[in-house]
Amino acid sequence: MLYSDKVIDHFTNPRNVGEIENADGVGEIGNAKCGDIMRMYLKIDDGIITDAKFKTFGCGAAIATSSMATELIKGNSVEDALKLTNKAVVEALDGLPPVKIHCSVLAEDAVKSALSDYYTKQGIDPVPIVGEIKEPEE
Repeated sequence: MLYSDKVIDHFTNPRNVGEIENADGVGEIGNAKCGDIMRMYLKIDDGIITDAKFKTFGCGAAIATSSMATELIKGNSVEDALKLTNKAVVEALDGLPPVKIHCSVLAEDAVKSALSDYYTKQGIDPVPIVGEIKEPEE
């Protein structure tokens, strides 16, 4: 299985690892089949994601996609973060082996789960904005 240099870089030097105390949004997504678990923390000021951190228990691709997802949304608006797709994560990493695409889906869902939590904490129903957060399949 060949990984791009970017995947290897984000796995060996992951960006934004850790937790944010008093985060404005926290989301956790797990995949029972592969055992990967991602927890995403967001700090949001005036609709802008000022900080994003993650803790991922999983394979190298899971860590790399989490790292890249935080890089892609940090400094952007909540609206832009809602548009993050697993495809964008894969492209930013210069590709992933087909068997590891599910990791990028987990990263997208972890961001959406954290944004859903953010809206809930604001007293806003997140479902019309973020959509249903479903447990990932394979």
